[in-house]
Amino acid sequence: MTSEKKKAQSLTDDERLPVKMLNDRILVRLGDAEGERRSTGGILIPATAQVGKRLTWAEVVAVGPNVRSMESGDRVLFNPDDRYEVEVRGTDYIILRERDVHAVAAERLDEGSTGLYL
Repeated sequence: MTSEKKKAQSLTDDERLPVKMLNDRILVRLGDAEGERRSTGGILIPATAQVGKRLTWAEVVAVGPNVRSMESGDRVLFNPDDRYEVEVRGTDYIILRERDVHAVAAERLDEGSTGLYL
């Protein structure tokens, strides 16, 4: 068997290749209950009860080389309509552009922050 056939066969045998984000792209993971939330009184509000547009928080998993404002592990606020969904190794992720992110929350941003905390 030639080396090209071996390589093609190994790729079809569910080999897991590394993934690298390009340019200004960000790979994020949503929380467990996307859309569901709790009121301050503890009442569970289902995703179907949402009125109007609501921004969503997610955790940054990977960033492209041209991303300047966020790092892996940060939480970002974005519009759920501006997203591309992808499945990597059985887990669902969302790919965003840096310009589509409205806010970043991270401990490293302590200086110059708004004074709001998650």
